[in-house]
Amino acid sequence: MKKTYSIALIPGDGTGPEVIAEGCKVLEAAAAKFHFGLHFVRFDFGGERYMKTGELLADSAIQELRGFNAIYLGAIGHTDVKPGILEKGILLKLRFALDQYINLRPIRLYEGVETPIKNMGPAEIDYCVIRENSGDSYVGVGGNMMPGTPDEVAVQSSVYSRRQVDRCLRFAFEYTRTHGKKACGKGERNTLALVGKSNVLTYTFDLWNRAFEEIGAEYPDIVREYYHVDAVTLYQVQCPGMFDVIVTTNLFGDIITDLGAATQGGLGVASGGNINPDGVSMFEPIGGTAPLWTGKNAINPVAAIGSGMLMLEALGETQAAQAVDRAIREVVRTRMKSQLANQMGMTTTEVGDAIAENV
Repeated sequence: MKKTYSIALIPGDGTGPEVIAEGCKVLEAAAAKFHFGLHFVRFDFGGERYMKTGELLADSAIQELRGFNAIYLGAIGHTDVKPGILEKGILLKLRFALDQYINLRPIRLYEGVETPIKNMGPAEIDYCVIRENSGDSYVGVGGNMMPGTPDEVAVQSSVYSRRQVDRCLRFAFEYTRTHGKKACGKGERNTLALVGKSNVLTYTFDLWNRAFEEIGAEYPDIVREYYHVDAVTLYQVQCPGMFDVIVTTNLFGDIITDLGAATQGGLGVASGGNINPDGVSMFEPIGGTAPLWTGKNAINPVAAIGSGMLMLEALGETQAAQAVDRAIREVVRTRMKSQLANQMGMTTTEVGDAIAENV
């Protein structure tokens, strides 16, 4: 009997359902070729549901989601909902409740995709950012006093435990060992770079740096480096080829991965995963709901399809993931005129069809 994976679909809002539909099309093609099953169950969490019912994400829903092998997310957001409500009430709640403590963001430029960086190509823009996903300023520790007065004070604290830091770093070292450039035949060494701000944020990065050195001693085959985050934003533009795998905090990771997305051709090709190595992980394109393109069959689904590829890899379906990766690269290189919405030379569904057929 073939193995079947149960996948929770959260298509979300705006163009989310459109790109997730193409992702499912490609995933089903891969499943058919490599002889495993996919059972999709759809959930309507998002801005539309919130506007109609006032419901975000109940604890009972989280418990139900724990029973799936993975979650496949489109995008959540609504122009009529105050910023922060959906993000905290659905996205962050999911990540924290399911302890998805790793955010995995490959920064890879496909052949045929334009980058805004002059004289850079796929050989230079090819690295991965591992962002700690459960701590930092996102945990909501803080508050304000005397709001609305000239003496108002606002405090939001960055919070990390040694356990959070250790497990993120250990994941990063293991990932570098198996997915670094040397492991993939692209370089002479596997290198893991810790990105922080130890000259100013001394308490936080004293913890990170000590843990990095202590755990790193267990991985003598991996070269360890450290960079301040402000320097990294320069290097991502000037010399991105120096990076192999980066590990960093929640806030810094949030920032540098968007810069990385711009260098790899934009949010239309930027895929990501929120990983719990021992639980339920969630995979999503990095771009938002793109409401201006909703219903026009013009949005780029490559990021969503790439997120599905990351999901297959996490599920252990390595051959299927590699087939999807090859198919994406081939269609991007030979068929698509651009990665921008409405400029691809193909519709959303045509891109999905082409990649599925190539698989």
